[in-house]
Amino acid sequence: MGETEFLTLAESSLNAIEVALDQCADDLDFDCLRNGNVLEIELIDSASKVIVNIQAAMQELWVAARSGGFHFQYDGQQWRDTRDGGELFAALSKMISSQGGVQVELHA
Repeated sequence: MGETEFLTLAESSLNAIEVALDQCADDLDFDCLRNGNVLEIELIDSASKVIVNIQAAMQELWVAARSGGFHFQYDGQQWRDTRDGGELFAALSKMISSQGGVQVELHA
């Protein structure tokens, strides 16, 4: 995949994460801050963040959370964790639920 195609896909994915979070707004107290290739999800009640950023050189999305750092590559259909093959939105659901203290399920 070329760089332009990757960046378009990655930007679209960050937008999809924001939309999915907005659907949880009744249950979860959070703020999203987008700065270029970085999306910071601040979980207000726990005063913690989950950070998703685009790594164009590696063609990956990187996620930083209390549970660790994770790299996701696009497999042609979904973003998959490079270690365990987990899907990005499922992984974010677990991370945000754990840090936010409220069960959320994000969907692309």
